[in-house]
Amino acid sequence: MINPLSRTQSTPSLPMNPSRSVPAWLREPLLHFAVLGLLLFAADHLINGSADQAKTIVVGAEVDQEAREVFKAARGQDPTPEQLAALRQVWLDNEVLYREGLALRVNEGDSAIRERVIFKALNVVETGVRLPPFDEKTLRDWFESRRSKYDEPVRYDFQEAVLTGENTEETVRAFVAELNGSSSGDAKAGLRIFKGRPHANLVQSYGEAFAQTLEQLPPGEWRALKTREGWRAMRLDAITPGRAASFEDLRSVVQQDWTDETMAAQRTAAVRELAKKYTIRYVAGGQP
Repeated sequence: MINPLSRTQSTPSLPMNPSRSVPAWLREPLLHFAVLGLLLFAADHLINGSADQAKTIVVGAEVDQEAREVFKAARGQDPTPEQLAALRQVWLDNEVLYREGLALRVNEGDSAIRERVIFKALNVVETGVRLPPFDEKTLRDWFESRRSKYDEPVRYDFQEAVLTGENTEETVRAFVAELNGSSSGDAKAGLRIFKGRPHANLVQSYGEAFAQTLEQLPPGEWRALKTREGWRAMRLDAITPGRAASFEDLRSVVQQDWTDETMAAQRTAAVRELAKKYTIRYVAGGQP
């Protein structure tokens, strides 16, 4: 899928430090599924194919169903309602661009593949998009309002002893007592070692409650912790303090990020303005 919010496409990934190329929700990394537009091509033609509905876009259950399937294949979980709504909006933006591309006859001399028509229509939209003037204060204020993207987070080293057999609270607590008392419990488990995991990664893997508990543990002591997948034997090994990012050190990165986000916002606004020409109709299962 071509996302009007971004000119780059990538597969979903965990947040990284910006100096190492940070994906951000504002750039919609979860929406960069080129395959989604192709999967929905057949549904689009079934729903919106009649000539007398040229100015009506119907968003049906097929849109949400395909979005869920592609998202789950990429991320291993169902999208949240907010993520599903964002995927639906990108599909709608693409449909507007596709209709506009056909109206502008940009498919002439092409095989009229949906993705190419959308891309050409977006290029036409971009001719009217200009980067507004900016100064040092503009960039610095933008940086400060998004500092969480740039600061190096606190990171945690920890271990998980994976107990074979049932993982009830009672068995895990007994196992933890063995691990803390001697090394005899090691034979019952496989050991997983995690290095440099930030809070966001802990939440994604185990849940918010687990992350908050682990971060408060005394290092070097096994504890029975409840996760959203059940009880686990965990030991916090070390904490690496976070570090505040320096605007001066990252100025070129910040300027590029500001440029990308500002241009993406203008492209999106232009596409949404085009969408006002159409009647958007949601049918069963396709409601926002």
